[in-house]
Amino acid sequence: MINYKGYLLFLFASLAVSIGLQMVLPFPYGLGAALAIFIVFPLLLRKRYMAKMRGSGGSGFGFGGGFFGQGQGTSVRYVCLTCNHRFKGGDCPRCGSKIKRADF
Repeated sequence: MINYKGYLLFLFASLAVSIGLQMVLPFPYGLGAALAIFIVFPLLLRKRYMAKMRGSGGSGFGFGGGFFGQGQGTSVRYVCLTCNHRFKGGDCPRCGSKIKRADF
């Protein structure tokens, strides 16, 4: 799933760029730039891999579409344990009972 050779190449390239920036910039600015590179580059890499897994460009940093089937468009339906009626919402519309179980 993850191309480790490409990831290591990307990691060492960011290391080389950060060391180069530390040599060129004065102390506090070089350190800040190096830390920013080590924070931003993995985020960009993760965004690229998530977009590749999704099959589209996507938006943001991969939120909304990964865990527990978010973004699939399916909603949770419930089954009343009293009268066995399927519904969406809090109380059973048929008998008014609040006792329910989730039906995926």
